Amino acid sequence: MTLQGSDQTGRRARIIDVARLARVSTATVDRVLNKRPGVRAVTVQRVLKAATDLDYIFDADLDAVVAAKPLQLSFLLPAGTNRYLAQLGRLIQNSAVQLAPLNVKCRVDFIKSFNPELLARALMQHARGADGIAFMALEHPAVREAVNMLAERGVSTVTLISDIANSRRAAYVGLDNRSMGRTAGYLIARFIGPRPAKVAMIAGSLSYRAHEEREMGFLHLFEEMFPSIKVVGLREGQDDDGKNYRQTRMLLSQYPDLAGIYNIGGGAEGVGKALKEARREHDVVFVGHGLTHDTRALLMDGTMDAVINQNPQSSLNACVSIFRNLRAGLDPMHGIEAPRSDVIFRENLP
Repeated sequence: MTLQGSDQTGRRARIIDVARLARVSTATVDRVLNKRPGVRAVTVQRVLKAATDLDYIFDADLDAVVAAKPLQLSFLLPAGTNRYLAQLGRLIQNSAVQLAPLNVKCRVDFIKSFNPELLARALMQHARGADGIAFMALEHPAVREAVNMLAERGVSTVTLISDIANSRRAAYVGLDNRSMGRTAGYLIARFIGPRPAKVAMIAGSLSYRAHEEREMGFLHLFEEMFPSIKVVGLREGQDDDGKNYRQTRMLLSQYPDLAGIYNIGGGAEGVGKALKEARREHDVVFVGHGLTHDTRALLMDGTMDAVINQNPQSSLNACVSIFRNLRAGLDPMHGIEAPRSDVIFRENLP
């Protein structure tokens, strides 16, 4: 392995230079570079970054240094009937063959939805055996405190789909949800056309920052561009088909002239069932998130007009790359493209 390079003075870097830059002992540097156990993950990252900054090791050698122990990652997703999240969970569970060449192992655990205390507890429990944790965040002090405590211990966290403010998470993998809400509003407004109308929203839970930001974007879009269309209500269905069915029935009863529904989270099948029973599936514009078997079927039969999708495979790949960057002492977003949204109609179904 080529190890020695030059420092900023032009002389060849030495192990003592790496130790000084990483603020550790030379024994710790030696232990990291020779892949011996007993060094905290955050210290390993600091040593590897110092070694590469000084050209003491080069990129070609970096993988060999970090490859001794598999990178153990945990994914924490909400339990429930959200089919997009279930699809993402299956993808993670079946990723062993795909990730084996990268020396990465993943596990997924489903946590009771909308319960911040359980999520915070799960974060602390998974930290005992994981090098990194990716999770769909709830905006709550207990979750924020857990994230910050893990950062102090050198366990990196990445928020997935929904972020959390003012925390020490390493990165966020997800869309600009305010922009996604505006996109949904624009689609519905264009489908309705230039006439006064009423539209409504159904959220999973506003304890998800993603859902709150989608709501804000949706509301502001109509205020700015389509003031003749009124947003008449926001209901929470907790991503559950049965609850979304009941909420949609109530909306149709309360507003017989309802022209559009934006389903902010999961449970699209419940909305579709209510629209079909009321024979409103072809005159109420219906837009939602996540391309799954049920939303695909709703697009095909014309009940749903558009689906805003975040590719689950791309999300998994981004999370893995972020944790590999962190292990190598690189910037977490090094080489990672910003996530992209796709708007799916019946005519362009993949």
